[in-house]
Amino acid sequence: MPGFELWSDAERKHVNDVLQTGILMRYGFDGPRKGIWKAKELEQEVCNTFGCKHAQLVSSGTAALTTALSALGIGYGDEVICPSFTFVASFEAIISVGAVPVLVDVDDTLTLAPDAVKAAITSKTKCVMPVHMCGSMADMDALQAICKEHNLILLEDACQAIGGTYKGKMLGTIGDAGTFSFDFVKTITCAEGGVIMTNREDIFVSSDGYSDHGHDHKGADRGADLHPFIGYNFRISELHAAVGLAQIKRLDEFLTIQKKNNAALKNILAAVPEISFRRVPDEAGDSGSFVSWFLPTAEITKAVVAELKAQNILAGNFYWFDNNWHYIRKWDHLKNSITLNALSPELKQKVMHHANKDFAASDAVMSRCVSTAISLVWSDEQIKEKGEKMVAVIKSVLKKHSVTA
Repeated sequence: MPGFELWSDAERKHVNDVLQTGILMRYGFDGPRKGIWKAKELEQEVCNTFGCKHAQLVSSGTAALTTALSALGIGYGDEVICPSFTFVASFEAIISVGAVPVLVDVDDTLTLAPDAVKAAITSKTKCVMPVHMCGSMADMDALQAICKEHNLILLEDACQAIGGTYKGKMLGTIGDAGTFSFDFVKTITCAEGGVIMTNREDIFVSSDGYSDHGHDHKGADRGADLHPFIGYNFRISELHAAVGLAQIKRLDEFLTIQKKNNAALKNILAAVPEISFRRVPDEAGDSGSFVSWFLPTAEITKAVVAELKAQNILAGNFYWFDNNWHYIRKWDHLKNSITLNALSPELKQKVMHHANKDFAASDAVMSRCVSTAISLVWSDEQIKEKGEKMVAVIKSVLKKHSVTA
């Protein structure tokens, strides 16, 4: 997710503004910073761009999830339903606040299967956390209805879907709270960073304090701030916020190119009848950062991936089924609940229980799926060349497996 591909003088200017003052911290030092408040300015731009009332910047997407969970009051004994296909940060954040990640199956949207969510609800369920993977969205109507029926919190992990929408609403702004990651390989980047977005003032106030050691930020003197609760240091720096401030103003530029390149590559792949594509609940809202496609069987998909690798054209194509970071199948550290600091025996047992369940329904989807990342710097000729090489490999494998292409 390629904001880093298109650096410009805008990013350099905002960073140099901070360097010229020498004030790299987002709080305090009011005089020496000479009116330069990049984090505050970026938070306002997040609100303006994505249509939320409040935004709290933090140091990473993981920190954003952890802060949001805490601000929502999720902790000891609570269960949070999340997908088997996500990034490891999703369950890391849940465990870090003392809650239980209840992983459930995904469907052909590559996101939470609503029926699996319903089946997983218990008396301890407090939150549903859809993860909008690979630029596209979960079935938010279905998930909102489930949360309303069972009085559950809806927390959107939209870290991979910056700029995506669902029925006119920006992803990350639909639930009680939502999060973005602004790390180096997201649609817009701060190098490292993240944000909590919400329309609820109570969540914002709690997030604001929690991410800065519990400071209430009510006075002009930081040293005189009160601490109504214990917090942690998840602050973003002014340098990181400066990069993001330039990038967020280029989001429309990035999305336009991304969607154009996505459509061009998808059109080439669509010429192969045996290829199908992920189901997108709102096609108009796909941010376009990946083309995710399916082949008829796991065997054929693995053979295609192997041949792409053999021909040195696998780069940019992700076979999540064998990926160490994104799919339950490879998360042995979660399945065995391996941590450096001891979890409570109760939490450890529950983590292991839910991580070792049967995910056959997810396997059936993910074993046949490849996601191709979209670059902003491709030329039309490069897209054509890439697509044609991929199609040639796919057709050759299909032929070997006695499938007519």
